[in-house]
Amino acid sequence: MSKTKSLHILFLIISILFVFLSPQIFNDYGMNIVNQIAIFIIFAVSYNLINGVTGQFSLEPNGFVAIGAYVTALMLLSAEAKNEQFFLDGPNSFILMMHTNYFIVALLLSGICACLLSLILSFAVFRVRGDYLAIVTLGFGIIIKLLALNFYSITNGSRGFVDIPQFSNIFWTGSIAIISVILILNIVYSKYGRAMKAIRDDEDAASAMGINTFWIKTLAFGTSAFLEGVGGGLLVCLLTTLTPDQFDFLFTFQLLIIIVLGGLGSTTGAIIGAILVIGGSEWLRFLDESMNIFGYQIEAMPGFRMVVFSLILILVMLFARKGIMGNKELIDILFSFKKYLKRRKK
Repeated sequence: MSKTKSLHILFLIISILFVFLSPQIFNDYGMNIVNQIAIFIIFAVSYNLINGVTGQFSLEPNGFVAIGAYVTALMLLSAEAKNEQFFLDGPNSFILMMHTNYFIVALLLSGICACLLSLILSFAVFRVRGDYLAIVTLGFGIIIKLLALNFYSITNGSRGFVDIPQFSNIFWTGSIAIISVILILNIVYSKYGRAMKAIRDDEDAASAMGINTFWIKTLAFGTSAFLEGVGGGLLVCLLTTLTPDQFDFLFTFQLLIIIVLGGLGSTTGAIIGAILVIGGSEWLRFLDESMNIFGYQIEAMPGFRMVVFSLILILVMLFARKGIMGNKELIDILFSFKKYLKRRKK
């Protein structure tokens, strides 16, 4: 067995142990944060595949996450619950028929719906590149939110849904996060991953070498959309409420901060970024409350934690301009460090 595979197995074992031991370590509030981190790891590694590995400046995650969230909510809510919650037009007859008691079925359907839409969109969005691609995908996210606000018989408009079954727990979020990371890493280290990196470095040169750039970009786009749809389902079943405002552009912007902070193109960096941004912002919550510092009472300043958090992000980006991990994986850095130590001994 190669050393790379041994390290992968070691990290896998550590991750599985954490999933099983975390309920014994954290209280209910802590477990809620851990679940959110696991879900955002799914979002981050999938978004990093299209934005960091393939180099396509896409701003679409909020749209696909919203689709996954709505599909999951509509599948898990009973017909009685839907009739009670729709307040203008009654629910569409097809919406009433949508139901399953199996969480995994709802998640898979959410991912499939997001993936199918991404395949349809790819014919339009990949006709452009760079900033134009960002504008097109940004428009897609805005359209999804507007549709959710105005199609009352399907989405219940601005009121959304409440009392969604809370199926999400660390075993669901943690296991799917682990599967997502394994899937993304296998793609990155495959011939398709090398093709994605070639497109990121120089799309014209990659095309000249015989790479079907449209198919490779569509593969990355579809994989990313599928995982974002599944993550949206997990998120809505953790929060148990759903409104269109949860998935505006700020959601995409948060994911963009995560992958840039961790390092564009690095799956390990995306994981670290998710832990720092989601966990760090919660850890700094005490800054919003009143504090006694050396005998001086400081009044509560709501939002001050985000000021401090923003300053920390600025400092990190000043000293690590390519993000914490750059475009490297943790295993690559460990092997490089090992080679460095061998050279020093010689």
